[in-house]
Amino acid sequence: MYKTQPTDEAKRVRKIQWRRETTVQRIDKPTNIRTARRLGYKDKQGFVVVRVKVKKGRRKRPKIIGGRRPKRFGRFFSLGKSKMQVAEEKASRKYENLEVLASYRAGEDGSHVWFETVMVDPSHPSIRKDKERNWICSAKQHGRAFRGLTPAGVKNRGLRRRGIGAEKVR
Repeated sequence: MYKTQPTDEAKRVRKIQWRRETTVQRIDKPTNIRTARRLGYKDKQGFVVVRVKVKKGRRKRPKIIGGRRPKRFGRFFSLGKSKMQVAEEKASRKYENLEVLASYRAGEDGSHVWFETVMVDPSHPSIRKDKERNWICSAKQHGRAFRGLTPAGVKNRGLRRRGIGAEKVR
């Protein structure tokens, strides 16, 4: 059966370790196994879980040197996509041969947010044989994270809206 929820002290210690890790860190097992399984994770060959660290806050533009009126130059701006989508793109850049299935929030502190991304190897024989999962082997699924085809990307594109008021979303 599943383990009980970790205590606050255990979470604090865990985040200290996570801060020392690299931005994109491959892990053996998902931290939240229930959520990972709900998103399509299976504990078998061909599935990889990656923890990604994303900085909090808005993006900061480099300071202007000259030639413009500084008053009209905003230093901070929003990316126009969620932190989860940024995390999926980082994971996809690091592991080019894998495809992003989905991701979920693993934790946060004052300056970072961590997401765990479930990734699949489309060329692995066990994935190709799996009738439930072999749709990801299609060439159409290549580069899912960059084209907004993951659940985070679909949400950001506004594709969850239906009916009146959503005619021009698609």
